[in-house]
Amino acid sequence: MALADITDRLRKAESDAGREPGSVELIAISKKQPNERVEAVLQEGHRVFGENRVQEAAGKWPMFRETYESVDLHLVGPLQTNKARQAMELCQAIHSLDRPKLAKTLARLAQELGSCPDLFVQVNTGEEDQKAGIWPAEADAFIKDARALDLSIRGVMCIPPVDEEAALHFALLAKIAERNGLTGLSMGMSGDFEKAVTFGATHVRVGSAIFGARPY
Repeated sequence: MALADITDRLRKAESDAGREPGSVELIAISKKQPNERVEAVLQEGHRVFGENRVQEAAGKWPMFRETYESVDLHLVGPLQTNKARQAMELCQAIHSLDRPKLAKTLARLAQELGSCPDLFVQVNTGEEDQKAGIWPAEADAFIKDARALDLSIRGVMCIPPVDEEAALHFALLAKIAERNGLTGLSMGMSGDFEKAVTFGATHVRVGSAIFGARPY
């Protein structure tokens, strides 16, 4: 099975990098995947999944959670402020905190709900206009402001440009995390997760390599 192969590769990458076995969390990105493929991975015992959109997650995961316990759901795509409450009630982690308005909304909801998912600040390491994320030069100030709102920031996340060497972006993200005292590094996808592990990734996001190509 593809999940077993990816897990083996992840454990080998940890070993090669001198990391503790199991120190990197594998997030199976199930966005736009048919339910039968997702259920097959659940049946193998995997419990950490990632979705891109709150609406899709809400239509899928309450049902699965009736059958499978301890599902750990991560939102890895853009989050609209009007979907923030739903995201916070549904997900254990949000990897796309990317603007002051969203930070203020999450802080207000955290007070109302009495809890908050793990939060990762999305950093636009490639400074690409079409992508979400805080630009690297603004990341430190944004993290400081988010903490001032009583948000507990777990780490940082990036999606490197497709036409650039990913290692440069992983190294940049690791530096931002280190100087802000953050332990979480959400970086690395199907094509480069092993490289991300060598730069300190704590969460890798793998979709097609586990589930197969998404049907459109």
